[in-house]
Amino acid sequence: MKDLAYLNKFFYKYRKQLFPGILFVIISNLFGVLPAQVIRTTFDLIEENVGIYKLFNGFERQQIIHELFSYSLLLFGISILVLALLRGIFLFFMRQTIILMSRHIEYDLKNEIYQHYQNLSIAFYRRNNTGDLMSRVTEDVSQVRMYLGPAIMYTINIAVLFVLVVYAMFKVNVQLAIYCLMPLPILALSIYYVKTSINYRSKEIQQQLSKLSSFVQQTFSGIRIIKAYVREGDTKQKFAIESENYKSHSMALVQVQALFFPMMMLLVGLSTIITIYVGGVQVMHGSITSGNIAEFIVYVNQLTFPITSLGWVTSLIQRAAASQKRINEFLKTEPEIYSTGIQPTDLKGHIQFKGVSFLYPDTGIWALKELSFEIKPGEFVAIIGKTGSGKTTLANLLMRMYDSNSGDILIDGQSITKLNLSDYRNQVGFVPQEVFLFSETIRNNIGFGFDQPEEAKLEQAAKDAAVYQNIIEFEQGFETLIGERGITLSGGQKQRISIARAIIKEPQILIFDDCLSAVDTKTEEEILQNLGRVMKGKTSILISHRVSTIKNADKIIVLEQGRIVEQGTHRQLIENRNSYFELYNKQLLEEEI
Repeated sequence: MKDLAYLNKFFYKYRKQLFPGILFVIISNLFGVLPAQVIRTTFDLIEENVGIYKLFNGFERQQIIHELFSYSLLLFGISILVLALLRGIFLFFMRQTIILMSRHIEYDLKNEIYQHYQNLSIAFYRRNNTGDLMSRVTEDVSQVRMYLGPAIMYTINIAVLFVLVVYAMFKVNVQLAIYCLMPLPILALSIYYVKTSINYRSKEIQQQLSKLSSFVQQTFSGIRIIKAYVREGDTKQKFAIESENYKSHSMALVQVQALFFPMMMLLVGLSTIITIYVGGVQVMHGSITSGNIAEFIVYVNQLTFPITSLGWVTSLIQRAAASQKRINEFLKTEPEIYSTGIQPTDLKGHIQFKGVSFLYPDTGIWALKELSFEIKPGEFVAIIGKTGSGKTTLANLLMRMYDSNSGDILIDGQSITKLNLSDYRNQVGFVPQEVFLFSETIRNNIGFGFDQPEEAKLEQAAKDAAVYQNIIEFEQGFETLIGERGITLSGGQKQRISIARAIIKEPQILIFDDCLSAVDTKTEEEILQNLGRVMKGKTSILISHRVSTIKNADKIIVLEQGRIVEQGTHRQLIENRNSYFELYNKQLLEEEI
């Protein structure tokens, strides 16, 4: 219960539902125990009145006794129905309070986890796979909700009913109560062991189902590659193996479950037989009445459910504890990137790197080494280099997706770590190398940074990104729904929509991370001309591997293995005849070929 103690704050928050729920449990069980006593009285009444009825055989009074007897039976029958109705009403209230409380807590817990997801840095997502993160907010929270609702409700219900029934049994006859309860511990132990086996097999099934789902998801995502390499048969065979494993585990569970109910009914039947035999002996001795035997049989059957539920409730609590432990470990994860600044500031776009070095903790690779340069407000700076030279890392550090290991990045003379993070990112437009579009309309993808973007700004951003003409050619225009990750669009269209999404923000700093690779030369020139107009007086950083894209930049920085090997204008770097010159000639030769 140590891990589940985290949820106590929610119990306090929803105490107005919890405490009435407990009260309704107690009241409903009181109405559940009373019918047994009514049945006892009814049996005793029948036994007494049948004898009296026979004594008056042939007399007129016999009819009066019959009517009184019938009326009494009707009254007792109605009483049992009323008690059952009252119990049902309070059971309804019980579920409307405790189960409703569990749904509210589930809602709060999911929001808390999701909010924590939002606060965590990119490094966390590099270390954890998406399936595991989704499992914590769905499957784990569902397991916890089963503890918050059904487990707590049935635990209270079991405890209250057990106390009331056992008290009533011992109050009537101690000896008969002991004999009646003898098989129940055996039943409880049997259920515990069977449930343990069921839980183990259920866990195996869940794991296999997860593997099967992951395999199917991966197959659907890579269906084009599968078809291109004609691997449908191989994929089908692998799926059949995974399905067979799932079937085997399911059959093993069914075999255990097949033993559960017959065993339970056997032990309950044994308890009933003992009750009738011992009770019958005591009736002959005059210790109890036949009505007491009927009363005890009802009690035994009422105790059957609590005893059989113990294993199930224990299993729910165990699974919830395991899930909550995973959730707690996640919630205790501190974000590596957090905002220390409080006051928003208006950016001018002055950027300085002072001896910045960065090591990826997962791989141990130094992406940047003692990087130092300056970008003045309103400058158009290009960064170029071979694959793995640290270009994307530089962009990520500027967006503060990571913090540098040493050195400092100054924005308008202030350390980037001292800025209000949300305010800073809100004034920066970023187009990542790996374009991501949401499975939404084109309008919502371009206007993602706004609650309700203006129509004129939306269209102008699309025009500046040279994608407006493509959009209006679609049947639904801006309302066109694109597929998952923008699968219905071409690579160039996805990149240009991503560019439009950054432009519409009218950012003070704009960062392009090699996002024109899928765009033809003519469209590229159009976009760069539009950017020159849109970003006039604002800082622009263009990362690219193509010299033709960046030759008009105010300054070009050449990276190699995380270090700056040279910087200057296109003309200056050509005259230097160094790394940039070699790269330029190589690309020029490739274009000619």
